[in-house]
Amino acid sequence: MRLWHEALIKHLPRQQLLGQHRECCALRGKGWGRPHSTVNYVFQYAPIHLVKYHRLIIDEMENRGYNVDPLWLDHYYRGKSSPSFDHETLYHSEQGDHGEILYVEHDTEYLEECLNNLREKGIVINKCDIGYL
Repeated sequence: MRLWHEALIKHLPRQQLLGQHRECCALRGKGWGRPHSTVNYVFQYAPIHLVKYHRLIIDEMENRGYNVDPLWLDHYYRGKSSPSFDHETLYHSEQGDHGEILYVEHDTEYLEECLNNLREKGIVINKCDIGYL
């Protein structure tokens, strides 16, 4: 389980992009609040942060011509087997709002961690290609 750094989304290979969509669906659904060391930070934020991150994934999938169930475009939707978020839950956060930044944990150090993880899988993405030097 991992949420890739936002800067990598447009550069992820098909398998990682589709896997990220499945991960976001799971986290929005029954996975919400379930501890996992790699993504525990997500639960410190209002669910809307995950929804916005998921939208970045969906947008990239659509850019590549992949079909996405339009139900996932509804911010409140959590999947067929989970009740929808209500407004209070969707927007309430102990962390507060960080403006355009979805997760402050997705910093330069985290980007390096993600790039190393991808390299271990044989996927090389150059930082120059994603706008980081």
